[in-house]
Amino acid sequence: MLTKEENSTAGIELQILEAEKNLVTHFQYLDEIEQSNFQKVLNALTENQLGEQHFSWVTGYGHDDLGRAKIDQIYAQIFNTEAAVVRPHFVSGTHAISCCLFGCLRPGDELVSVAGEPYDTLHQIIGINNNSGSLKESGITYKEIPLKNNFDVDLDAIPRYVSTKTKMVFIQRSKGYHWRKSLTVSDIEQIISVVKNINKNIICFVDNCFGEFTEHKEPTDVGADITCGSLIKNLGGGIVTSGGYIAGKKKYVHLAAERLTAPGIGEKGGCMFDMSRMILQGLFFAPHVINQVLKGISLTSYLFQKDGYEVNPKPDEVKTDIVVSIKLNDKDFLQKICKIVQSNSPVNSHLTPIPCKLPGYEDEVIMAGGTFIEGSTIELSCDAPIREPYVLYWQGGLNYLHTKIVLSKIFK
Repeated sequence: MLTKEENSTAGIELQILEAEKNLVTHFQYLDEIEQSNFQKVLNALTENQLGEQHFSWVTGYGHDDLGRAKIDQIYAQIFNTEAAVVRPHFVSGTHAISCCLFGCLRPGDELVSVAGEPYDTLHQIIGINNNSGSLKESGITYKEIPLKNNFDVDLDAIPRYVSTKTKMVFIQRSKGYHWRKSLTVSDIEQIISVVKNINKNIICFVDNCFGEFTEHKEPTDVGADITCGSLIKNLGGGIVTSGGYIAGKKKYVHLAAERLTAPGIGEKGGCMFDMSRMILQGLFFAPHVINQVLKGISLTSYLFQKDGYEVNPKPDEVKTDIVVSIKLNDKDFLQKICKIVQSNSPVNSHLTPIPCKLPGYEDEVIMAGGTFIEGSTIELSCDAPIREPYVLYWQGGLNYLHTKIVLSKIFK
């Protein structure tokens, strides 16, 4: 006779089997995306003749670093762009975004966000809440286009907001800490088409954080002038310990690189700290790792939706980032889930996550994620601002089996 705990375990295992059966077609679609992106990576590595000599590194200024130049070439090919700069010196995706904004914009220019309010960590950079060191303090004006029904980008409103002063349109692909639709590459293509019809010279800049390799194409394949992201997210494959990338038209990448280093140095300097091999190997792993992540968040979405919670995106919807949002409407349950995720993490499982204030965030935030790399959102983690309706942001998962195990503990 089974104990109550054994019955409970058997019950969730059956739920997961049912979920996987219902998601089989969606999982096949995700496998096709993995195959497409792996072929893209392999082509870039072989056609650029990557060799063992590119894993060596130099010191000091980093002059004549063969690996650094080769990585930039490979990333430029993957993103179908004129240029790329890939460096361990980027502290985060926010840092890469900041370099693009400050590098490409000048006093008197106007920045327009087309997907409503941007991610919390960008507020101070733009000058939404604080002028110190911001674009606003530098004489750059800012406007944002409200979402339609608080969920979708309002394409019809773009011509009313974009003016002759507009130098750049900012497109944030992932939802951030907002209950809105994350933008598919098709959505981004429509936005860019509308903007370029108004003025072809407007820079279309896509924050690609969390989105790389989740679809067959990238934003630069459909007209984005410049894009960027973090290496401790998708393209690092779970092994790159720091850094970020910027890819796009040569003149914009150069301007952003000069913001990272200094005018006159740009992309030509910077020691790689013996990370070239890791960056390239992480890129090689990335398509498969992201496949595991997308299957994991699809399963997560399915189980929470079946349990009566509102989820975004839905289980079989196109996944254009590595995050699923779950509207819990319950502060205690939110914190309980975070504790379960933390206690089943490979690192720091003995610690208990608690809400606290973090730099760049307006509300207290609770974060769970015993990850091998601090802040690595490609590894299984979850976090949430402590504000109603208590939306949990579940992200990453290098190994699909790990996600299944953690979910079985939550629904036990």
